[in-house]
Amino acid sequence: MPYKHHLRWPTLLPWILPALLLLAWSAVSAAQWVPAYLLPSPWDILAAGHGYIFGTPGQAPYAGRFLGDLRASLLRVLLGFGLAVLLGLPLGILSGRLTRFQRLVGNTIHAARAVPGIAWLPLALVWFGIGLPATVFLVCLAAFFPIYLNTAGGARQINPLLYQAGAMLGIGRVRGIFTILIPAAMPQIVSGLRLGLGIAWAYLVLGELTGVADGLGAIIMDARMLGRIDMIMVGIIVIAVMGRLSDDLLQMLLKLSFKSARRLP
Repeated sequence: MPYKHHLRWPTLLPWILPALLLLAWSAVSAAQWVPAYLLPSPWDILAAGHGYIFGTPGQAPYAGRFLGDLRASLLRVLLGFGLAVLLGLPLGILSGRLTRFQRLVGNTIHAARAVPGIAWLPLALVWFGIGLPATVFLVCLAAFFPIYLNTAGGARQINPLLYQAGAMLGIGRVRGIFTILIPAAMPQIVSGLRLGLGIAWAYLVLGELTGVADGLGAIIMDARMLGRIDMIMVGIIVIAVMGRLSDDLLQMLLKLSFKSARRLP
């Protein structure tokens, strides 16, 4: 019996806080301490979400739009995050291993990182207009910095003795990137990728608040204009769930692709 309880608690533990928040939310709604037009009850949110996901298009203002909005948002996140990975990983490795390269690009990258995302939005609209390119630009820009910084930090902290041992075994510089550098820096690389993916979802909403026709952020913006607080909450919950699932998928793909990632918790 103690062994069974030991197995059960780690499974239940992540759900304790969400359950407590849901109970508190239900109690506040039942007691009418907060007006329903400011904070709908969980059951109203559930009904709105059910219609949004499973409803027939045209049956209600947001019925049946989920798959189309999800497809549009996933495309924007994947393109923006993919570009950030293609840029952030190699530049981070170069910056972490080559002092001159770090001095060349360091000030520029850190200065750009200090600019808040909302400041890039008008420029993105002028350059790319409203639509896919502007959102991809914002997502890529936001996800790039944590990927670059964590990769550079991981590459910089590798023990030089590992490279000396690799040279004695006949491992050249290019091969050493894949056999020494990436495995040794994998914890920081994974942290950077996870942070970048999380920020990508946040900046997705920023890009979709500009007036695009579809997307999870577009639903939130449209619901705000119509005063549909329930749909705003549905959009927030869907983005939170998709962000969590994409983080799990990213970790699974990394562990399938790299042996060094399988040793990470």
